[in-house]
Amino acid sequence: MANNDERMPLDNLSVFLAVVEAGGFRTAAKRLGLSPSSVSEKISQLEQQLGVPLLIRTTRSVAPTEAGTTLASRIGPLFIETRAALQDAVSAQLKVRGLLKLNVTGAVMVDILPPLIDRFLLRHPEVRVEIMVEDRLVDVTAAGCDAGIRYGEHLAQDMIAVPIGPRSQRLAYAAAPSYLLSRGLPLHPKDVMEHDCIRLRFSSGAQVDWIFEQAGETLSFDPVGRLVVGVDAAPAAIELARNGRGIIGTFENWLTPYIADGTLQPVLQEWWAEFEGPWIYFSKRFMPAPLRAFLDMLAV
Repeated sequence: MANNDERMPLDNLSVFLAVVEAGGFRTAAKRLGLSPSSVSEKISQLEQQLGVPLLIRTTRSVAPTEAGTTLASRIGPLFIETRAALQDAVSAQLKVRGLLKLNVTGAVMVDILPPLIDRFLLRHPEVRVEIMVEDRLVDVTAAGCDAGIRYGEHLAQDMIAVPIGPRSQRLAYAAAPSYLLSRGLPLHPKDVMEHDCIRLRFSSGAQVDWIFEQAGETLSFDPVGRLVVGVDAAPAAIELARNGRGIIGTFENWLTPYIADGTLQPVLQEWWAEFEGPWIYFSKRFMPAPLRAFLDMLAV
């Protein structure tokens, strides 16, 4: 029979969540600084108090039961908010302390986010920042992050989005003057199909679309890439374009310095498509002090 003692220790619940998140006793024990036997004992105590099994244990894995899954989904957000409240209490003085953890698309890591983080670290010397870079839209709360930065994806209803960086950007195309001298300058977007193209690929596997716009007309092409490079290595792709390996299509702000120094020449500039700039998104249910301080800095 379940023990309904209202004094049920909360640390047992915290250990249970750690086991579910880690997928095993040993990994959870390492994160918590406990022995695996202590973790197993606390889980057994919790199951005895509740009168229901929470975990299915095998020699190779640990997985939550239906009751365990339900419990973890309900108390997980509460523990996250509790940790945020404790962090706020620690940061209640004039100095902001703690960790700001962001999950961001690689597109903002070239020239948008780094100067903002630099300014933030100078303003708050006792804050630590951790940045996870991935292109897929993720549940930032489930990923253990305070906020995410993405371009125009559909967000969950419990999320708030705030603009960060330029409000509009353009998809630009360029090639080395030596390449264009030998292959000719495209006069219409369809001409890119006859050129060597340097394509960028997201971690999801999709390639960056080549979209062209002019006077209300929108054209989309999918040229075969002579070179296909992951977006995380975009600087290398740009360098290959500067070396004459073909036409590259990517963010205008990434190409601007090389167009300015003459190592790249704009291609079909009158067709460059404009799109909305990035947004930082976060849960409206809680806001840790470092995130609040970061948003306050953006508002200035």
